[in-house]
Amino acid sequence: MAQAVRFSEFGGPDVLEVVEIPVPEAAQGEVLVEVVATGISPVESAVRLGAHPERWPVEFPSGQGREFAGIVAGTGPGVTRFHRGEEVMGYVARGAQATHVVVPEAQLLPKPTSLPWEVAGSLYVAGTTALGAVEGLNIGAGDVVVITAAAGGVGCLAAQLAKARGAVVIGTTAQARFDFLRQFGVIPLEYGADLAANVRAVTDQPVTAFLDFLGGQAASAAELGVLPSRVFTTTDWAAVEDNFAVKLYAGDTIALGRIAQLAAERQIRLPIADVFPLADIGDAYRQLDQRDSAGKIVIGMKLVGYDRQKVKPSRLKEQDVTIGVPTPHTPLNVEDMLPPVIGDGRARQLRHGEEPHPRGTPEPPEQPPEQ
Repeated sequence: MAQAVRFSEFGGPDVLEVVEIPVPEAAQGEVLVEVVATGISPVESAVRLGAHPERWPVEFPSGQGREFAGIVAGTGPGVTRFHRGEEVMGYVARGAQATHVVVPEAQLLPKPTSLPWEVAGSLYVAGTTALGAVEGLNIGAGDVVVITAAAGGVGCLAAQLAKARGAVVIGTTAQARFDFLRQFGVIPLEYGADLAANVRAVTDQPVTAFLDFLGGQAASAAELGVLPSRVFTTTDWAAVEDNFAVKLYAGDTIALGRIAQLAAERQIRLPIADVFPLADIGDAYRQLDQRDSAGKIVIGMKLVGYDRQKVKPSRLKEQDVTIGVPTPHTPLNVEDMLPPVIGDGRARQLRHGEEPHPRGTPEPPEQPPEQ
C-alpha cells in the first residue's frame, strides 16, 4: 500500500488527512516514482481553501502538491528515458504529496547528483515561477524591483535571479528575516500597511517591476507608478481581473531543468526552512500560512535522526489562533533547530550488506537514535 494526502472539503490544514491507497500503476508513457521529498506552496493553501474554484477546480477527494523528487519504482509501456532505481525530479498537476506518484515521462528529469533531496523535491513551483517572473519582465540592470514575501521559496529565488541580472531588489518580510535577505543583496522592508511609503523611504529611484508573492499588494504597485504589465502575482486573481496585475504560473520541464542546473552549480540557493514527515502535513501548512519562513518547507518521506539533533517541541500547536498577528521574535541560532535529514533508505541497506529493497513497496521505517 501507498500513502497520500487527501482532503474532502474546503478548509484550513485541519481538513487534510493521510490515507492508505493502493500503489498506483504506470500506464502508457507514465513512470511510477517512489517519492523521497515533496515541497508545499501557498497556491496549494489557496486551492484547498476554495479560493476561485472556477479557476482552480477541485474534485473531492482531492490530492495536494505538484513537485517531488524520488526514485523510479516502475515504468509503463512506451517509456524509454527512465529505468527502475534512477533518481528523478519532476511535477504533476496535483497529488505529489504521497509516498508514490505516477507522472508522465515528459514531466520528469534526472536529479542532479549534487542536489539534496529536499531541494530537488521542492524546486519546481518556486524555481520555475521565479524564472518566469524575472525573464517574463526582462528584469536587468537599471530595474528597481519590489518583491513581497521575499524570504519565501519563490521570492528568495526571484530575488537572486534579479540580482544576478543587475537589478536593485527591495523585499518585504518579517523583521526576523532581514539578515536572511541581506545575504542575497536584498534591501529588506518589514511587512506594513503603507508599503509604497516604506519603499520610497529606502530608494529615490522609480520602481520598475513588482512581484507580489504575498497577494493583495497590487494597489501598492499602482501607487508606486509601476505599469500593470510589470506587476506579476501568483494568487491575486482580483488584481488580475481588474487589470492591475498579470497572473504568473509555474513553468514546464525545460524551465525546471534550467533552474535545477543553476541550483546544482550553486549559482542560486534554495534555503530549506523546515522538513516535516508526511504524517505532520497539517503542521507543515500551518507553518507555511504564517508566511515568515525563510525558504521552502518540505515533506520528507524517509526522515533520519542524528546525534545532537535539536527540534523545537510542540512548535505549531497553538499557531492557528495567531495567524496574522505580529509576534516578537528572538534571534535563532541555527543549531537550535536542525531539521531531520532526508534519506532514501539505500545507504542503510548497503551498509548492512542487504539487498536493495524492491522499489514500489513500502520499506520498514528506520528508527532514529534516541535523543
